[in-house]
Amino acid sequence: MQLSVIIVNYNVEFFLEQCLNSVYTALKHVEGEVFVVDNNSIDGSLDMVRSKFPEVQLIANKDNVGFSRANNQAIKISKGKYVLLLNPDTIVEEDTFQKVVAFMDEHPDAGGLGVKMIDGKGNFLPESKRGLPTPKVAFYKIFGLSRLFPRSKKFGKYHLSYLDKNETHEIEILSGAFMLMRKEALDKVGLLDENFFMYGEDIDLSYRIILGGYKNYYYPGTRIIHYKGESTKKSSVNYVFVFYNAMIIFARKHFSEKNARLYSFLINMAIYFRASLALVSRFVKKAFIPFIDIICIILGLFLIAQNYMQIENKLIPEQLLFVALPVYGAVWFLSQIFVGGYDKPIRLIKNIIGALVGTAVILVVYALLSKDYQFSRLIILMGGTWVTVYYIVSRLILHNLVGENYRIGGAKNKRFAIVGDAEESERVHQILLQTNSKIQSVRFLSSADEKSDQKFIGTINQLDQVIDIHNIDEVIFCAKNVSAGSIISKMLELEERDVDFKIAQPESSFLIGSNSIDSKGDLYVMDINRINKPANRRNKRMIDVGLSLILMVLSPVLIFLYKKKGQFLKNMLGIFIGKLSFVGYAPIHHASNLKLPSIKRGVLTCEMVLPSANVDEDSISRMNLIYAKNHSFLMDLKIIFRNFNQLDR
Repeated sequence: MQLSVIIVNYNVEFFLEQCLNSVYTALKHVEGEVFVVDNNSIDGSLDMVRSKFPEVQLIANKDNVGFSRANNQAIKISKGKYVLLLNPDTIVEEDTFQKVVAFMDEHPDAGGLGVKMIDGKGNFLPESKRGLPTPKVAFYKIFGLSRLFPRSKKFGKYHLSYLDKNETHEIEILSGAFMLMRKEALDKVGLLDENFFMYGEDIDLSYRIILGGYKNYYYPGTRIIHYKGESTKKSSVNYVFVFYNAMIIFARKHFSEKNARLYSFLINMAIYFRASLALVSRFVKKAFIPFIDIICIILGLFLIAQNYMQIENKLIPEQLLFVALPVYGAVWFLSQIFVGGYDKPIRLIKNIIGALVGTAVILVVYALLSKDYQFSRLIILMGGTWVTVYYIVSRLILHNLVGENYRIGGAKNKRFAIVGDAEESERVHQILLQTNSKIQSVRFLSSADEKSDQKFIGTINQLDQVIDIHNIDEVIFCAKNVSAGSIISKMLELEERDVDFKIAQPESSFLIGSNSIDSKGDLYVMDINRINKPANRRNKRMIDVGLSLILMVLSPVLIFLYKKKGQFLKNMLGIFIGKLSFVGYAPIHHASNLKLPSIKRGVLTCEMVLPSANVDEDSISRMNLIYAKNHSFLMDLKIIFRNFNQLDR
């Protein structure tokens, strides 16, 4: 047997299905076997593999044993002359396996091989070729010198950025996303080091292959898509700690004691440096606009107060102003948060309501104050007007200058192009209509060289022209009709254009892609996450807190309605402190439940909206799905009042 393909999976069902489709297409040209080692996924991956890919040799672990150990489980029983470690979030070309096996056969000195990788936008991933992370190389990488001088042989060694990405090169470190190795080399140097739970194990094994007398190569003669490139993880503090600690393990294992200490020192510096950058970056992204808002609100209030004193010829004590106006500003700011003024997408009506709510709260409290602390209702009314105008104007500015993240009403309506045959294009079109409401237009292109249907406006060879003429935002390729090689080629051709890509797998109800290097991969599937949207979470919590508090206050009277009086009080307290909710999912052991958004356990359950609870598991499963997809506070209230006598469950 020529090739053993090993894929370690953990909760990425949709990516895995797409990957396996491409793997089995590529195996038509090579004698091989496929292993999927699942690290205790709960997303339905196992059922999907068993039903759609029965020929896969599936290893279902009861725990998450890590990347190294999971791969070793399959390597030990593999029969191929070559072993390929492949990430589940990849797509290989139809001739990828044929080409890489031929290369290894022609280069008996090759112990390992990596290929050219691109992300979901068609951008080259620099981790396709890497050098050994010695203390110097690590220093240059950690402190950004490799990014500043990518063409320098001295500073660019981490990603070997001075080497042509379109030529074959001898390299030192392979990427674990696509790591092809000679089984003979593994028998000599050993398997993956299981001290590395995640990250660093590919560096360690690549280096041991070289120490074993073999060479590692970068081969751009074939390409793969890798959705979750290294760059997607850089803002994660957890990634920083796990990755750099893996580098410390590597240094202690392979470097001299002196160099290992120096490396450990550099890595520890890097950990705190990178972690601090990640935290600061995350905080700035989230807090910058709100910080500017509250500063502008308070400054505007001081200007209003100053003009008021000049016009009315009144003097307001400074100590009163310097306390009252910041408090007013804080109330208006908190009102915006409370009503969802900072939720995405931006909706100006929420900002207006927030200003009105804040004004009402301030006026009510103001009326309760003694005359010594009351100085002018007019300033409050003018302040409310200022806050309203400020939020409208500032959001319009953000909408026009920043774009997507601050777009009023959410993402703009997109123009799509679907590439496939007539039947598959229509199937994908229906999926798009069901899963995406932001559609301005859809154009159809034939996957063949000629148009075979009147609905096609062109062919795949005219895709670049269609994008330009019709201002296409997103291209969807039908994998049933368009080869992986053609998809990757088109993505590379269109790399410079501002266009996103999705791939529709045959007989699947999802479209998968990655719209940016910072994205872990986007899915167009049926939206079942409505219940976890910020406004709905807030409304659900408001009902829980408000109603449970009312019921606890009235409990001396209401408690006589319930047989389990202690349980009723315990339930109300649990809801009030956030351990429970009034309404949750119906508890059943059904595969679909594993895919639902997580919410708190309910005293009541969503199937209780029906008069009778005598329904089978499939019906309950559908009701759980409907509850997640269509949740509203009115639905919760209906369930609560219909089953008020069961709050002691």
